[in-house]
Amino acid sequence: MAQPATTTAITELKDLLGDRLSTGASIRELHGRDEAYSTPALPDAVAFPESTEEVSAIMKICAAHRVPVVPFGIGSSLEGHVIPIHGGISVDTSRMNKVLEIHESDLDAVVQPGVTRTRLNDELRATGLMFTVDPGADATLGGMAATRASGTNTVRYGTMRENVLALEVVLPDGTVIETGSRARKSSTGYDLTHLFVGSEGTLGIITRLTVRLFGQPDTILAATCAFDTVDDAVNTVIMAIQMGIPMARIELLDEVQMQGMNIYNPDMGLPEKPHLFLEFHGTEAGVKEQVELFEGVAGEFGVSGFEWATRAEDRNRLWTARHNAYYAGKSLRKGFEGVVTDCCVPISALADCIAQTKALIAEAGLVAPVVGHVGDGNFHLLILFDPQEPGELAKAQALAAQVNHVALSFGGTVSGEHGVGTGKKPYMRDEHGAAYALMATLKRAIDPDNIMNPGKLVDSN
Repeated sequence: MAQPATTTAITELKDLLGDRLSTGASIRELHGRDEAYSTPALPDAVAFPESTEEVSAIMKICAAHRVPVVPFGIGSSLEGHVIPIHGGISVDTSRMNKVLEIHESDLDAVVQPGVTRTRLNDELRATGLMFTVDPGADATLGGMAATRASGTNTVRYGTMRENVLALEVVLPDGTVIETGSRARKSSTGYDLTHLFVGSEGTLGIITRLTVRLFGQPDTILAATCAFDTVDDAVNTVIMAIQMGIPMARIELLDEVQMQGMNIYNPDMGLPEKPHLFLEFHGTEAGVKEQVELFEGVAGEFGVSGFEWATRAEDRNRLWTARHNAYYAGKSLRKGFEGVVTDCCVPISALADCIAQTKALIAEAGLVAPVVGHVGDGNFHLLILFDPQEPGELAKAQALAAQVNHVALSFGGTVSGEHGVGTGKKPYMRDEHGAAYALMATLKRAIDPDNIMNPGKLVDSN
């Protein structure tokens, strides 16, 4: 049952939004979970604003009654970011979905937070430009900025950190601020834009973004290739990057993941050995040179089974299969659930970190396929467990915890792109030390009543 202050806030929000404030069970349930194996928790109500002004008014009402607020994009997060563990109001920005401006000459666009990455690229298709951050899910750009998302294109084009130029943000008290500008650089003041990029809704609600665009390449060539060991695949990548080969995508799938890929994609028929999935962008001559250089490097590490995809439909099929790696991994054990985790280490440490991780998987007696954005040192585990078997979930979570500590021992981070939410929060102090206390200081300064996504990322008490 909602607290009296929450009930009062809901009444005032209903007056503001009418039918766009829902207390229906099905809507609340949709906003009480994410894509991961996280414990659901329902909001008391869900608000659907359509403008910055409405977001500001929502925040003023919630601030006056000290009611928790949890921003919600599309619900594709993996560490419990959007789950309202203290109830309150879920603010769904999906109706703020306009592409406001496209500046072709300046290679940027201004969008509302509910615009998805595929919607933006649909709008850009005729311009010859593209938005490059691709986390796999068709996430909203507001959510992607809030979680500092990245993905398969990161090795060449960067994460949301590099691709967000400016923001409009509504603070916990309803104040609207603008951070950054459309200029490509600035030497004026604190970098507030990147304070909010990655803040996971704990400091405010993003209501407008200015994002960086790139020209669509003349030539795109994708490929898969196999190796006898994960070490050989990773060492190929390390040497290729050291040589300066400008690969657009370079993904690692271990032999366990490849078993799942063949089950989930029966027509794929690739050897069940560690693979790299590759993509090269550029002019026709430039791509030809990149491919020749990469083939030479890979040959030194015993590469086999190169398969090339030049047609757009073949490339799309390849990357769709990669983006569906979660479902392919789950196909290895029917009826099993999965604990999803990721970490990121310096690329020179990646082979050793994965080797230690695979040893821990074997020791735990679990099945956990490995995939990774190997070009930037980021890899993911899907740790499968039987939900009907007592103790298996705890065993899977214990393995994830061990992998986090292994990543830190190599000078890495407990999450390269999934973020913190509640799932990675217990490791923040180990990773950040005294800097974690500074994060709490910033949280208290901006959100003194701790109403913005409380219980996530950082404690402010």
